[in-house]
Amino acid sequence: MEMETATFVIVGGGIAGVSCAEVLLFLCPSAKIILITQSSLIKAVKNLIPLAKSLTKFDVEECSIDTLKDKIKVVIDTAEYIDSSKRVITTKLGNTYEYNYLCLCTGADPKLIEKDNEYVIGIRDTESVLEFQKRIKNSKKIVLVGNGGIASEVAFEAKNIIIDWVIKDEYISSTFVDPGAAEFFQNKLKNKNKTSEETVAKRMRYSEENLMFSKKKGAALGPDWHRKIDIAGTLEDLPESVKIHYKVEVVKIEKTKNCENPFPLKVTLSNNEVIYADFVVSATGVNPSISFKCDKEFKLGPDGGICVDELQRTNLNFIYAAGDICCASWDLSDDWFQMRLWTQARQMGAMAGKAMAAAFQGETATQDFCFELFGHVTKLYGYQVVLLGRYNGQGLDKNYEILLRVTPDKEYIKFVLHNGKLKGALLIGETGLEETCENLILNKLDLTPYKEDLLDPNIDIEDYFD
Repeated sequence: MEMETATFVIVGGGIAGVSCAEVLLFLCPSAKIILITQSSLIKAVKNLIPLAKSLTKFDVEECSIDTLKDKIKVVIDTAEYIDSSKRVITTKLGNTYEYNYLCLCTGADPKLIEKDNEYVIGIRDTESVLEFQKRIKNSKKIVLVGNGGIASEVAFEAKNIIIDWVIKDEYISSTFVDPGAAEFFQNKLKNKNKTSEETVAKRMRYSEENLMFSKKKGAALGPDWHRKIDIAGTLEDLPESVKIHYKVEVVKIEKTKNCENPFPLKVTLSNNEVIYADFVVSATGVNPSISFKCDKEFKLGPDGGICVDELQRTNLNFIYAAGDICCASWDLSDDWFQMRLWTQARQMGAMAGKAMAAAFQGETATQDFCFELFGHVTKLYGYQVVLLGRYNGQGLDKNYEILLRVTPDKEYIKFVLHNGKLKGALLIGETGLEETCENLILNKLDLTPYKEDLLDPNIDIEDYFD
């Protein structure tokens, strides 16, 4: 088969890969760009709303590849081998592409608690969520394992089903929040079946079932994946449907014997408790997805991701990486750290595109300002959640002070102060404090004289520090 040549080749149709392609398209409109994706669906950022200088919230839209086809070449295939010396990439279907610059954005794979078990499913891409939907509609009880964003969403959004939620921590949603915020969420979770309002995604959705290549593995789900499908079981009018098992792990999953129990699965926990259920949802994090081979070895970080510098460059010439596949290996800012989140996939993808364009045009690129401060906006239990800086005191060795203001069922505001300076903030609800907190963290203002007033509900700190 004849080799095709392109200035830029991007592998991965997730948010990092598409963000990279969009930046390259803007900066190098006449250059040939090829995007290799495993799915007929890609992820694109829509409705971008800036909340502060480096903090934005956005929707992730699941689009058909047709939306990019008139601008760049999109190939549905899987990267299999990279010859970095010749700058050639070979795919599973036997196609070869010669590149000037290559960006790897293949994301991550779910860490399943038990592989190759038909009763254990992970929720990561479109295919897996359709499988989840198919199973839950005929089920009465599931075991949910994990304590991050997807686990929290399943626990809150799944209706008409009993959920045994197994977490190894002392409180729920520990990936994002502290014990106090978890308690703030608890009432909403307890009464989730009494809530009548339905949030509807107001965006066009494409179903993998209606498109070709439906068996291909797709990019990770968007932050509102649960809003486009019906995730309800067969039980109705459940007064309280989530039972949380704290500080335990699953030690054994086995099929039940015919007469043992009406449920097909027997799950044993580390405290010897036994749960019977229809199936297990494993939402226990991800591992960087590096399924392709290369003629030279990539330098890998401690988390298994490909090491990248501040311009998203790997240790191999002309090869970049962005999103969940990579490990941030530059000298990090005091107020930024890596988490495998949609926000950072977008930032890294855009940074890679900017750096590749600069290299192609013989210009010098500098790292974007967004890497100065960690920021993430998400939604948990129906509330907007904003994370800024070291929002849980990460890396401060417990040598910090916490200021707290809580209005039940409305808002939860936490400031993390270190040596009198704001180092992080957790904002739950429509607080309007995002820009003020960002400025206070970046300006490193000594807040010692103002501590008593910072979270006084009678004082508007937005005007205070204007």
